[in-house]
Amino acid sequence: MKRAFRFGRAVSMASVVGLLLAACGQEENPQAQQQQAAQERPPHPVEVVAIERQDIALEKSYPSLLRSDDEVTLVARITGNLEKRHFEPGEQVERGQRLFSIEPDVYQAAVNQNEANLQSAQAELSRAQRDAQRFERLLNQNSVSQQQVDQARAELGVARAAVAQAEAALASSRIDLEYAEVTAPVSGVIGLAQINVGNLVSPGSVLATITPLDPLEVRFQLPQRDALELRQQLRSQEGEPFRATLNVPGGSGAATRSLEGRLDFLGSRVDERTSTVQASATFPNPDTRVLPGQFARISLEGLKRFGVLAVPEIAVSQGLMGPQVFVLDEDDTARARTVELGEVAGPWQIIRGGLEPGERVVVGDPAGIEPGTPIDPQPFEGNAQVLVEEAEQAEAEAERQAAKAVQEGEPAEATPEGEAAEGGEDDA
Repeated sequence: MKRAFRFGRAVSMASVVGLLLAACGQEENPQAQQQQAAQERPPHPVEVVAIERQDIALEKSYPSLLRSDDEVTLVARITGNLEKRHFEPGEQVERGQRLFSIEPDVYQAAVNQNEANLQSAQAELSRAQRDAQRFERLLNQNSVSQQQVDQARAELGVARAAVAQAEAALASSRIDLEYAEVTAPVSGVIGLAQINVGNLVSPGSVLATITPLDPLEVRFQLPQRDALELRQQLRSQEGEPFRATLNVPGGSGAATRSLEGRLDFLGSRVDERTSTVQASATFPNPDTRVLPGQFARISLEGLKRFGVLAVPEIAVSQGLMGPQVFVLDEDDTARARTVELGEVAGPWQIIRGGLEPGERVVVGDPAGIEPGTPIDPQPFEGNAQVLVEEAEQAEAEAERQAAKAVQEGEPAEATPEGEAAEGGEDDA
């Protein structure tokens, strides 16, 4: 409930009291009248509670510019002509799906050639190994010289190096062959092809962009205090997922779209420039109605403030010194108390200062209450929303009664004026 509602009612009540005093102030002392009225009027029934510290759930949301952190830009890794495109722009593609073909036959031929080169090198290695072993035996029989043995060992080393070189060339050609068939590294919606079929591409040429939309990962910033409270709650929940809601405003009068998801990440470092902590949430987006680039708000369900003093928001009114509530003394008399306001949590108003635990506070509608008013304390069931709804209904009923009284009173007020006007003419 907005404070304008409460403060407006307070001002209206003050106006009514002022008019009554003005009407009667000609005969008696207004101060004496006020004291006498306070003594004679019956106690005002209103909900009262001994305020204590409690945990309050917040209803907060945080702005975010949606973006897909897993968005991938496909680029060519080899040189060749773009032979085929295996998708239609704008369609959903799955991870591993073939998208482009860049002369795969040419690179397959290179693989075949390198496989043959490897087989030749392996055959040469086998010959060199046999020669080296034979020369070693002959050296033990003094049938060959040491120089011949060293030559056989050197040839064996060259053959081994040739095999390693052939294996590396084959592995490189196989990698190029894989690059000849461009596949989707992630699942998502693919955009327009940046290069048409038949054109020559080279390493670094941009081919297309894939944007994952389901699920949608969203990053946002939490104020430092909210992040600390949230971290405390995450520890107490022992690994249970923290639910989040993504609200995207609809354009051209359309309804706001909402997605339900979960909090995935809460940073462990505070940004010195903004005093915020980065967080990330994931939202299922099966119909892809929500797209990156849109502005949205993220709300976290169950975020709390721990051990705070709070009153129903309707209990706060505007006094001469600022926001105030009414506190009862030993005689159940209302006394105004200026307070320092904190955050609003739904129908609750968190109080930062001005109250102490155990004090009895008027938590019902303060309309009709002023300092010195005797109070008939009524029990408070703890549902602040009910108080707000009752006050709104009472205000609506009062406005209807006032409008009805004005409509019924217009003819009666017009008649005396008309008679006075006619009497003036006769006197003239």
